[in-house]
Amino acid sequence: MPPQLTVEEASRLGEDAFVRRFGGLYEHSPWVAEGAWRRRPFNSLDDLRRAFERTVWDAPAERRLALIRSHPELAGREAGEGALTAESSSEQASAGLNRLSPEQVEELAQLNAAYREKFGFPMVLAVRENTTESIFAQAKARLANPRDQELEHALDQIFRIAGLRLRELVADSDREGNMT
Repeated sequence: MPPQLTVEEASRLGEDAFVRRFGGLYEHSPWVAEGAWRRRPFNSLDDLRRAFERTVWDAPAERRLALIRSHPELAGREAGEGALTAESSSEQASAGLNRLSPEQVEELAQLNAAYREKFGFPMVLAVRENTTESIFAQAKARLANPRDQELEHALDQIFRIAGLRLRELVADSDREGNMT
């Protein structure tokens, strides 16, 4: 992992360097970093985080849906093939998804398929904030939600994932900032 930048250093990066540094915050969606860069300068880590989120909210609904769909299924095909991004691989491993029993892998595959069938996109979850048990519980519970609620929930989880990733890349010199 590269050394952390300060918010001031992040604000001074050129567009290409900014996108190289932050393009992985949002899964396979460097357009979010491109849009956030245009919102410089950043006054705090929270301000930087909000620049990314505003870029997503300002995007057309179709682009937000594509962002959701760019996320891998939990312990899904990409994980089995070793095709996850480095960030996703580390995050899924931190929640124990790389150590599931064959029965758990099958159960999660069925939950993933049911979720994708119902909503048209993968279930997105900030797995670093969860245990294997809570992941299974949420997967089951979220299947009962309406699609609009799950679209909002998916974006909220994407923002949580990106916020956690951002904290690894940028030092929080403003201790008052809230990175929820």
